[in-house]
Formats: sequence, structure tokens, C-alpha cells
Amino acid sequence: MSADTQTLDEGAVASYLTQHLLGFAGPMEVSKFQTGQSNPTFMLKTPTQTYVLRRKPLGVLLKSAHAVDREFRVQKALYGSGVPVSKMHLLCEDDTVIGSMFYIMDHVPGRNFNEPAMPALSPADRGGVIDEMGRVLAVLHEVDIAAVGLTDYGPVGNYFERQVARWSKQYRASETQKNPAMDDLMVALVEAQPDDDGQRTLVHGDYRLDNMIFDASGTQCRAVLDWELSTIGHPFADLAGVIMQWQLPAGTEGRGMGGLNRAELGLPTDQEFITKYCQRRGLKSIDNFGYYLGFCFFRMAAIIQGVLKRGLDGNASNPERALKLGAFVPIFAQHGLDALDRE
Repeated sequence: MSADTQTLDEGAVASYLTQHLLGFAGPMEVSKFQTGQSNPTFMLKTPTQTYVLRRKPLGVLLKSAHAVDREFRVQKALYGSGVPVSKMHLLCEDDTVIGSMFYIMDHVPGRNFNEPAMPALSPADRGGVIDEMGRVLAVLHEVDIAAVGLTDYGPVGNYFERQVARWSKQYRASETQKNPAMDDLMVALVEAQPDDDGQRTLVHGDYRLDNMIFDASGTQCRAVLDWELSTIGHPFADLAGVIMQWQLPAGTEGRGMGGLNRAELGLPTDQEFITKYCQRRGLKSIDNFGYYLGFCFFRMAAIIQGVLKRGLDGNASNPERALKLGAFVPIFAQHGLDALDRE
């Protein structure tokens, strides 16, 4: 069994895959991806193919968190649907193999952009990447959930009502110190909640540029990654999640567009991105967008609080980064309160 989330029992993995994965043959070279804070992820290179193993962390986990089985299910359902995802191979629900549940998928070659400024690209390619990001998001929200077998992938009812309740509970379960802005935001989101407009689509839950793989030399998206927070819900949560990210400081830490001259860099304004999304989905406009943006800041603050708690407990995928991220919880909460005042 693995000693911690940073290592993998390579012998146990190789033995299991030899028995259960058709075509698998070692020797196997293992390396850990350092990005991502939730589910530890490893590259498995063999002489004939490269796979990716994604596992639950070890230790005591929050209920419903780190749902690698849901990640496996949704990506398997979407394969061939028009939403680019990796090919799923197998899900191992037997914790005794390596100490936690895991799944195996194809490694998708290409490039990943850690920040939307994409300094290595031309303005035209920057704009192309972001436009492709918007196109894939619209395609995702038009997926026929019945046709791909995901009608039961999320409960019915008001998505924002249940999400605010869920993440408030998760936040309280991982709270390490009092945060007045977060307390105020949780109350404000309940009071300002809009009526349910009936939209019910598949949502990714963490749709960001750095959760996507693009063509090695072009702007086409090859795969959307990290589906842990996916469910059936309201599409505007995904859209607002993109805009939320862009409000943050530019650079590899904030991964936002704050302070950038977007026109000069070939990047769209928030409204241009939203308008194009609406056009692709046949929507006239989006009312009360500030609520959806405030919700996304709230959810991200709750997620980061969970990362901080795991860092303090010694269970984080990247402990040093977990502790650094924890300082942003009150900042995200205040951004959420400010967003609620936005039209």
C-alpha cells in the first residue's frame, strides 16, 4: 500500500493492470503530476502506450469529495460525444490494491496553458485558444444527457440552492479559523438566490483553461480534464467560473487576467466571451450574472479551505502549495460579496 499521496505502489499497480487491462505490458515508468490539489495523478509510461492513473487521496476525506468514480463515469459517457475527453480504460474500486480507489485513462498528448495570458503564443493564437474554450463549453451544455446515459448523474431541483447548501456544509467541516466575509457570503447567496429558470445540463464544475489539453501546435482542444465536481446542474455556473478566474491577478499563481491589456494580447473581454457563448447556445442574454459570479467565488473559497485543511492534516497532493492557497480563502469570499453587487 502507498505510504502517502506522493507515491504509488508501482508493483501493485503493474500487477493489477497486467490482470485487468487488455494490452498492458511493462516495464512501467511512473511520474507524478505536480499540478492539481485534489486527486493525485500519475503518468504511467510503458514501451507501447502511456496511461494516466488518477486516485483518491489517502486519509479521512469529506463525504462525497474526491469522487474519482464519478470522474470515470462522466468521461466514459462523453467519449465520442463532441466534448473532447480522454479514453477511459478501467475503474478499480478495491481500496486494498493501492490504498484508495483509482482509474486508468489514456494520456492525451498536447499542451496545457497554466495562465490565460499564454505568453508564448501570438495574439491570434491566444484568441483562438480562448474561442475554442468557449466553443467546447457551449457544446458541453448542449449534450443530450439522456442520450449519453447521465440523466441520474445529478439530482433534480434548484442547482444553486443545493450547491450553496452543500459547499456551506463542506466549508464548515474543514473550517480552521473564523472568516467573517465567508459567513456573510453564505447568508447573502441564500437571500439573493434567483428563481430556477429550468435549465438543466451537464456541468463540469471547474471549467478552467489549465484543466484543458490543446493540440501541440494548434488551438484545438484535445481533452477536458478534472471532472471531479461535474454533475447535472445549471450551465451558468460553468460560464461564471471562467469569468471568476479571469478576475484574479495575472501570472501562474492567480492564473487570471487582472491588469492585462486584453485587446493588445488578443484576448476577449468578459462580455465578449459571454456574448459569444450565448450566441452559440441560442440565448438572448443572461440576467443577474453577478449572482452566478458570486456563487463561483464562494465555491472556490470553500474548495480552497478544504485544500488548506488537507495541507494542515498532511493529506494534500502538494502540501506546500496547499498552505499557500489557504491564504486566499478570505480574498475569494470578499470577491464573492463584491460580485453580488454586479449586474
